[in-house]
Amino acid sequence: MPAPTIRRTSLLRFAPAIAALVAIAAPAAKADNLPALREQFRTALASAAKPNDDSWKRYSAALAEARYPLTPYVELAALKPRVARLDRRDVEAFLTRWPDTLAARDLREAYLRELARRSDWAGFRALWQGSSDRDLQCSALQARLAAGDRLDFARDLDSLWQGSRALPSSCDPVLASAHASGVLDDARIRERLDRAAAAGNAEAAGELAPLLAGAERADADRIVAALRDPSGTLAKAKTWTDDAHARDAVSYAFARLARSNSSAAETLWAELQARFQWDAAQKNRILHAIALYRATSYSPDALARLKALPEAAEDDATREWQVRIALTAGDYAETLAALDGLSETQKADARWRYLRARLLDKLGRKAEAAPIYADLAREANFHGFLAADWSDRPYAICPTKLAIGGAGEAALAKQPDLERAFEFRELDMLREARREWDFAMGKLDANQRRLAADSAWRRGWYDRAVFAFSADPETQRLYEQRFPLGLEKHVRSEARAAGIDPAWAYAIIRAESAWMSDARSHANAWGLMQLLPGVAKQVAKSAGLPYSKPQQLFDPEYNVQLGTRFLGQMARKYDGSPWLASAAYNAGPAPVGRWLDARGSLDPDFFIETIPYRETREYVARVLAFSVIYDWRLNGKALPLSSRMPRIGQPYRAPDDSTPRKAVACAAVPEAPATAAAPVAPAAPPADAADDDDSTP
Repeated sequence: MPAPTIRRTSLLRFAPAIAALVAIAAPAAKADNLPALREQFRTALASAAKPNDDSWKRYSAALAEARYPLTPYVELAALKPRVARLDRRDVEAFLTRWPDTLAARDLREAYLRELARRSDWAGFRALWQGSSDRDLQCSALQARLAAGDRLDFARDLDSLWQGSRALPSSCDPVLASAHASGVLDDARIRERLDRAAAAGNAEAAGELAPLLAGAERADADRIVAALRDPSGTLAKAKTWTDDAHARDAVSYAFARLARSNSSAAETLWAELQARFQWDAAQKNRILHAIALYRATSYSPDALARLKALPEAAEDDATREWQVRIALTAGDYAETLAALDGLSETQKADARWRYLRARLLDKLGRKAEAAPIYADLAREANFHGFLAADWSDRPYAICPTKLAIGGAGEAALAKQPDLERAFEFRELDMLREARREWDFAMGKLDANQRRLAADSAWRRGWYDRAVFAFSADPETQRLYEQRFPLGLEKHVRSEARAAGIDPAWAYAIIRAESAWMSDARSHANAWGLMQLLPGVAKQVAKSAGLPYSKPQQLFDPEYNVQLGTRFLGQMARKYDGSPWLASAAYNAGPAPVGRWLDARGSLDPDFFIETIPYRETREYVARVLAFSVIYDWRLNGKALPLSSRMPRIGQPYRAPDDSTPRKAVACAAVPEAPATAAAPVAPAAPPADAADDDDSTP
């Protein structure tokens, strides 16, 4: 039953006037009037948020008359909190006034959730136009079921059923109905359950078990318990009857336990191995997990376990770890043999090509190493730069410039969603700006997206350019946009004051936040350089700087001021070494200390490859490569990457303007894409358009 209409007249009294104003053929808001309109917009939003304040309507009408791009958000701010009191006419009137806008989509989806809560399925069907939101997709299926429709698995459920992620609760009645009607059979449920279990996703597995009954339900519950409490499951398994489902649960429990405690898994495997009649898949699952996680903890038996794995139990991860374990032992012949055992896809990766060349070089087989180095040196990445150093070649950084102008740019200037995105950014409403940006990108073709990203870069909205151009295979050589020199004077000054290389500071910013000044991680790190509040407080105190709350870390200049000082502290802890400090910046000093105690005699490049944490391993390589690129951007040449990697315990001094740097040459490259000009010579690049704008986030 539809909810009663409450205060409808009050909510919509000014709707006709607003609609009429929107229809006026007037130019967009003039630039000289924007400051006043922005202030008026903020006032209108504040008014709309108050339950008994209708003054937002007057402001909204004035903003609409002035063609202010964010006008629909005033009315949205008034309607969305009151969605439980709206009926469909309220929503449809808004959708008519602001068609094909993100604001309209937001209100539509908010009201669809309300209709689903009311179980007003007829109203839901009338308003439904599709969505990428899985919760709403399942509500739409509920609405169809309420109308008497019969579901089809391929059409309605298959896309939801893929993968191993848990589904929203709105899917529960849909799955139950599909199962009861035979559209979703036990075989499909078991298939998804096994997929979730293999991924270690207890939540996704747990939502499937209630769909089953009898012995199937009991078996599913046992698998869920194995994922949630592997130790408890393995303790109980000693008394279980041997059957296929019991073995499945035990094998999943072993895989989960090995991840957190490979020693305990190894001990229990010795007890339970003969207890069950394993099939090949179950046994391989256990052997794979124990061998892999014995390797990641560098256990003495790791290499033997990896080499003993049946071929069917191997995968890319076990093959890579066989290389790392052999490398750690200093057995170069064994390491080369392990490299030979990689898959063809792995062998093509720059990481393993580089390592092969280094080992051949170490073994005196320089003629074999030379062509590998030469091939790698044409790549502008961590291993390519190191290969160029070992083979005494210049760095192959070959920049291009994006072609601008023409019909594409003219059309882009009239794109209203993009205009709203830029206006939100001017108001420092960055989350809203990114949402409008993403909405706009969905309407643009590839060329328009590149032009939009370039426009964002020119306006100092660097993170949009970084993400857009780094994800596009055809724009990898747009180094100006992908590696912005934002806040250049400030970064140079603060880095020098902290005793570190500005290029390294820039590399950390780029790796940590990609220039999102309001970035906040799941670990509660804030801002451009991703500082933890506790660290920021300590650094501020030691530097005599004010600090009162984490929100200060969203100020780009302040974040850089504290972040560079923290980098300086980390560098001093490791004899000035930027690569070790980068590892500690990402993983923390305690893990780095353990790694140094265990493998501190390795060459720096070998040590980096043997870091147990994949995230840190890749982070250090990324930061070092970014340091080279930023050094070139700042100085026209670059400090050799190998010189940024002193041996462990060897003192390192940050470079200055007089430090000799390496030449950069533009190697032959494929023809540039249609939106890019021919490669330009890698001389010292011009300053960014917004380098002097210290307020740029």
